[in-house]
Amino acid sequence: MSDRVTDPSSLVDSTDPRGIAMVTGAGSGIGSAVAEMLARAGYCVVLAGRRPEKLDATRVSIEESGGVALCVPTDVTDPVSVKALFDDTRVSFGRLDVLFNNAGVKLSPMLPDEVDVEDWNRVIGTNVTGVFLCVREAFSLMRSQERPGGRIINNGSLSAHVPRPLSLAYTASKHAISGITRAVALDGRPYNIACGQIDIGNAATEMNAPMTDELQQTGRAVEREPLMSVNAVVRGVEYMVSLPLGANVLHLTVMATAMPYVGRG
Repeated sequence: MSDRVTDPSSLVDSTDPRGIAMVTGAGSGIGSAVAEMLARAGYCVVLAGRRPEKLDATRVSIEESGGVALCVPTDVTDPVSVKALFDDTRVSFGRLDVLFNNAGVKLSPMLPDEVDVEDWNRVIGTNVTGVFLCVREAFSLMRSQERPGGRIINNGSLSAHVPRPLSLAYTASKHAISGITRAVALDGRPYNIACGQIDIGNAATEMNAPMTDELQQTGRAVEREPLMSVNAVVRGVEYMVSLPLGANVLHLTVMATAMPYVGRG
């Protein structure tokens, strides 16, 4: 899945002063919005995701605003596909300054004994192994490139702190992301690599559309949950990226103010 939608040879030359950023899950929702923000900030953006047509829509939006984007259809659960993504980035731009690990999936609400192994593996494969594979390749490139260093931002969740009812697989995956974030933040210190995490609560995306229905809360309560604009998440990532590498936001929580999180559990 390494076929390029855009020919990188026409993008920039090796002397281009702008930074290089990569966004996984860049075809829709938070990923697309963050990619467009990074382009407005002057980054050349590598767009990774499973659906080429969605990536191309993000690319067109970026290029219509004067930005530069490279589409690389990628399955983050596949080590070969992820390696091809970073090889394309290395060949096209020579470096990587920002990675936003955004790709993720979740299951419908269900009790622990209703989660089958196939669904468990799908969630862990995307949300944990996918992040690990991208972190591994990004870390290797960032510490070996000319002017070593860079920033890795992982998309976490409020479930990384407190579980939502009926969310075993997703909760486990996001707790794992917190562990990855802290370990990489520690191991990245000697190489000028900062790693942080943005924990998001109820952004108005396609994946969170069911929030507008009545959802199981703690105990037997059922209620609808408020959503917040994706732009609130974008502004959080924008702040994290704006910092010099000598400063790091280890965990940033951005949530719909009235959602039932504080006191959950």
